[in-house]
Amino acid sequence: MQVNIWILIAFAIYLGVMIGIGIFFSKKSSNMSDYFLGGRQMGSWLTALSAQASDMSGWLIMGLPGAVYLSGVSSAWIAIGLGIGTYLNWKLVAKRLRNYSEVAGDAITIPQYFQNRFDSRSSAVRVVCAVIIFVFFLIYTASGFNAAAKLIENVFGIKYTIGLTIGAVVILIYTFMGGYFAVVWTDFFQGMLMFFALLIIPILAYFAVGSAEFAAITSAKTGYMNLMANGSEPYAFSDLISNLAWGLGYFGMPHILVRFMSIKSGDMIKKSRIIAMIWVIISLIASVAVGCVGYVYLKHTGIADLDAVSAETIFMVLVQKLTPGLIAGFLLCAIVSAIMSTSDSQLLVTASAVTSDIYGVFAEKGTDEKTMLKLSRIAIAVVAIIAYVIALNPNNTVMSLVSNAWAGFGAAFGPAKLLSLFWRRTTMNGVLTGMISGALIVMVWNKYLAEPTGIYELLPAFFISLALIVVVSLLDKKPSKKVLDEFDKVNKLGI
Repeated sequence: MQVNIWILIAFAIYLGVMIGIGIFFSKKSSNMSDYFLGGRQMGSWLTALSAQASDMSGWLIMGLPGAVYLSGVSSAWIAIGLGIGTYLNWKLVAKRLRNYSEVAGDAITIPQYFQNRFDSRSSAVRVVCAVIIFVFFLIYTASGFNAAAKLIENVFGIKYTIGLTIGAVVILIYTFMGGYFAVVWTDFFQGMLMFFALLIIPILAYFAVGSAEFAAITSAKTGYMNLMANGSEPYAFSDLISNLAWGLGYFGMPHILVRFMSIKSGDMIKKSRIIAMIWVIISLIASVAVGCVGYVYLKHTGIADLDAVSAETIFMVLVQKLTPGLIAGFLLCAIVSAIMSTSDSQLLVTASAVTSDIYGVFAEKGTDEKTMLKLSRIAIAVVAIIAYVIALNPNNTVMSLVSNAWAGFGAAFGPAKLLSLFWRRTTMNGVLTGMISGALIVMVWNKYLAEPTGIYELLPAFFISLALIVVVSLLDKKPSKKVLDEFDKVNKLGI
């Protein structure tokens, strides 16, 4: 009971700081650009760490270690795919999107960028984007709430629904109040906490077991430490390409892409990329180590094996077994950090889609900024409530919820984003076709073909969407001179 009190104190301090940041920045968001994009005034460190913290979510500390715990290091192929995708996203997309979003009518949201990119009077592409964001971010945000509830349930023995309510309310408060400034600054501190927590725990567990015992236990389970094995069987090619395909998702993640748009200058991207890659590589390796060393530690100490759902709590188990009260509390806050740093970003991007890209399109022209800001905050609350309802099922795993949303965004927006940035001949009709087809194929493949083929739905959906954008664009009339001139202007700025 004493340990729980200290953990509770650590949680209270942490959550109080997060809410305090929201209160502090609540007065700094005076217009839509400030609330949704921070007025394009973010520095390299803030951009890098907030992008990566909002990217990894509870999956990094719960989903991936749980998968490694159950199946061995072969689950690290997802991490490898994500590492490659992270680098390519920073290298190819970041600077070009930052410059293009400003050149194309100073767009502050991803849907607005697409409409401005093609200088279209029609709002079709903007509304379709917003609807896709709304649908898939509901699932994604629900995964964060699900992870928060599991944490609180595991640590304090509180019922799942009560834990879910506590987590959702805290995330809602500071996002609602502070907007993008609050989200980025909380993500910065949360990213640092996640980084150090992931480093400390596997090291402590390894030394608690010892190298000889580690080797004995891992060798006793066939293929556990073999990257190319699934138990006693060779690692299937379908699993390999499916896990690597996770890297394709980065090109379509709205909550990551807006980070690129918010940095002060495109010239600052290189420094951000270096910071981000150091964080990502070390964090992914440490996350894999948590699952692997956690399996050994539980075997060594005689603790019962965890099932598929409870395996995602392996980081929590290690923290509580290896560290004393207050320290354990702050290390467990790393999971809260992972959850909040993604959920807050998702809530904000979804609210921007609802307010700016759905309501804003159909509302009367001249709606003042204060009214739009009020509507944005209402939208955040509504989205949070719906995500809360989706997360009420405790049997959903973080991994399954994240994989569905990740595929949806990757296939719907990834090909459209890449071609809009790099292919001069891309048209709005092509992009619109690609977005709709990508989202639909993900849903159909996941329901009917993922299990029989063993192929992750993102892979086929991404390339079919890409092909359809090219075909429809070539059949469509050429872009206007203004659109081509803007493309050439951005092209001169390079990547």
